Amino acid sequence: MEISEANMDSFGIEVILPEEGKTAPRCPHGPTLLFEKVDNGGNKGRRFYACSACRDRKDCGFFQWEDEKVSKARMLAREAEMLSKRPRFTQQECCSRFVQFASLPFIEKKFCEDCQILLLPAEHSAHSAHRTTAVTAAQLRRPSILLCPLDNKKSNAQYLFTDRSAHFLLDTLVGLGYKKVLCVGTPRLQELIKLRNLEPMKSLLLDIDFRYAQFYSQDEFCHYNMFNHHFFGGEASRAVLDAFLTEADGEQVVMVADPPFGGLVKPLANSFSLISQTWKKLRNSGDSNIDIPIIWIFPYFFEPRILECLPALTMLDYQAALQKQRPQLQVDYDNHPLYKHGKTGRRQSPVRLFTNILPKQVVLPREEGYRFCSMCQRYVCSLNKHCTKCNLCPSKDGREWKHCSACGKCVKPSWSHCTSCGRCALPDHPCRQGDGGNGCFSCGSLEHQRKACPLRDMRRKNSLGPKAKSLGKKASPYLAKPGAKKKSGVANRAKKRAANAL
Repeated sequence: MEISEANMDSFGIEVILPEEGKTAPRCPHGPTLLFEKVDNGGNKGRRFYACSACRDRKDCGFFQWEDEKVSKARMLAREAEMLSKRPRFTQQECCSRFVQFASLPFIEKKFCEDCQILLLPAEHSAHSAHRTTAVTAAQLRRPSILLCPLDNKKSNAQYLFTDRSAHFLLDTLVGLGYKKVLCVGTPRLQELIKLRNLEPMKSLLLDIDFRYAQFYSQDEFCHYNMFNHHFFGGEASRAVLDAFLTEADGEQVVMVADPPFGGLVKPLANSFSLISQTWKKLRNSGDSNIDIPIIWIFPYFFEPRILECLPALTMLDYQAALQKQRPQLQVDYDNHPLYKHGKTGRRQSPVRLFTNILPKQVVLPREEGYRFCSMCQRYVCSLNKHCTKCNLCPSKDGREWKHCSACGKCVKPSWSHCTSCGRCALPDHPCRQGDGGNGCFSCGSLEHQRKACPLRDMRRKNSLGPKAKSLGKKASPYLAKPGAKKKSGVANRAKKRAANAL
């Protein structure tokens, strides 16, 4: 079962945050999350547990109804699976291996690209049939380049900061006086801090990718799942975080988080809030209204969800550029429609910074097309013009937006006001007519939307094709005849509107 926050709106599935004192069943990625299906009338359905980190059951097949009684055999099978998926080395063993590896002569320093591990001399023969490469001292300091990125966008896709974005972030943090940087899923920032040797700045990397344990000490890396706030190292890792969050001798802490863009906002915000609560307890300042300074890197179209969970955050105009790295091959996404860095045009990076740091304190580079708006008291994109009617710089995507008097707000330049819908939309949008809003994109009915379509489950079964026949399924009367051209939902809706107009 595939679960994403985008289709949660379509299928009516909600995330239920864990209650204190209630234990959730575990999968190889730690405690699972509780989900609940809700129908159009607001009636709540049966709750179930699923993996917190993976939205595709091909990656993690855990599924359990909340009220389900699990047999002993099934529990043993789960334990065996979790045991089989544990890293081959403990974090302490990884640290010991790194010390040995660093002392080897260059000719003996090998990295197995197939197994993604640093090899000691005694292990070379066992990996002789694998792809191995020599490792330089510079590569040891840049593990994000040495390691192949995890590219499953539904669980742990690794789009890393370009050097331009990483240097900007680090320069900003240094300028604001932070001495400790908690890097949550930001390995590129972690290694840049160490590369630049910015004493006395310290950093701690929390990441679900255990491969980074090969390159950092136990005080520099914790194996962590940001979707359920789970430390795989248990209390020892929690103690490392507590020690890092303790602000001794004026060492200010800031958290920089870069979650997978397909991740669920609600559990992420909950984990970041729990880290902030820990920081408050260790701070002992008595002011419970102050949260840990945070910079959350995420696409701008998630702004409503993020502000719903963490209303103290503000979205900045800075466009973070990302890239994907592979050993001996760099594929830069600067020309990708989602990750391009540019000053103009639609094809720009959608990645923004959400922060509770005062916006005017985050100085965006003028040479990259940013300016300071004295009325908004923050730096904005050069095309993001201040609207006197809205009293803000409204653009979210880097283009100059226009004000619509009928809507009473600024909208995208490609949109125009539709009197039938009573709102702004693209010129070729399907107009809202009837009680069903935009109608059903599946069957074309104007009386309901796709998520409530009575033919949806029928068509899902029919999509099984020959498999459905083998299971004794009857052929659906709604299946198109062989060779018939299937009409789109828009065409069906237009046909029904024309019939209604007669």
